[in-house]
Amino acid sequence: DMWIEEEVKPGNLSNGTVMAYQGAVGRIKQFPIGSQKLKTVTSEHLQMFFDLLSFGGTNADGTKVKPISKGYMRQFSAVMQGAFRFAVFPKRLITFNPMQYIKIRQKQECYELFNEDSEDGLTVPTISYDQFKTLTDYLKKKDNPALLPIQIAYYTGLRIGEVCALTWQDIDLKEQTITVRRSMRYNGARHKTEIGATKRKKVRTVDFCDTLAAILKAAKTEQHKNRLQYGGLYHLNYYTEVKEKDRTYYEVYSLPRTDEIPEGYKEISFVCLRPDGAYESPSTVGIMCRTASRKVEGLEGFHFHQLRHTFTSNLLSNGAAPKDVQELLGHADVSTTMNIYAHATREAKRTSARLLD
Repeated sequence: DMWIEEEVKPGNLSNGTVMAYQGAVGRIKQFPIGSQKLKTVTSEHLQMFFDLLSFGGTNADGTKVKPISKGYMRQFSAVMQGAFRFAVFPKRLITFNPMQYIKIRQKQECYELFNEDSEDGLTVPTISYDQFKTLTDYLKKKDNPALLPIQIAYYTGLRIGEVCALTWQDIDLKEQTITVRRSMRYNGARHKTEIGATKRKKVRTVDFCDTLAAILKAAKTEQHKNRLQYGGLYHLNYYTEVKEKDRTYYEVYSLPRTDEIPEGYKEISFVCLRPDGAYESPSTVGIMCRTASRKVEGLEGFHFHQLRHTFTSNLLSNGAAPKDVQELLGHADVSTTMNIYAHATREAKRTSARLLD
């Protein structure tokens, strides 16, 4: 807690990273090691803790522990490394850092020499156009507001938070471009929906096709119609700046038109709205994707991020230049883009091999 309050929050990490670290701290406290006195924690204790996270097993208190993912593992490791280093200096609570001797051990991959299955296990899931149509038809029938975010992501490759944070000022319908400036997320530590910088903290411009242009124009008309229909009950969306521990958070709120607007609230015109004008949040869209994956035949295991992989695969397999796709996606490196593509499509590998014919 001291490390979070005195080093992490006043530092220059993004709000999203701070939130992730706070979440990891909360999880670490739930394990028996969390209630151990700092000076009694040895490298052996820590190694046993990380092995338990890697492989799963039984806690000292008898509770069962499932193994956690590599991504979570990196988070737990970063938190423990940082906190123990901080305990040595500047706090001088202990004289050496027991975390420096820890190895993050992974489960040995079980390689099946005589398995008949030909899958290489590296595929990144994408969806076909037919599956996309099935999904959008299901949402249209339900009149579900997650439809527009899903359509935007399919045709632009934007991340879920980037789609939900789009405003009409970010979209140029004439030039058919979207300027991606910000991302929306729910901050579990603060229990607030916030807007902040995108993953790479860079503004990027994404061009879009005629199909999406028509969808967006129709959405704008529909929103105008809803505004008149709902009258004073129609919600308007606002953001407000909150400063905490040298950190600035931009919180998002929806209020009915008739409500008095608190001081410091600035109106923001989000693109993805519910019929009553309230903003559509990433968590609501994510829940809807999970529901569709359970209820719609052929969409088993579907999640929102597959739309981004599908966008990548569709562009590259139709001859788009990798560098252009990288910039559209906002990847730091073209190798990230190409790795997704290499793992995404079986057909592309087959085509590449047959070039030699």
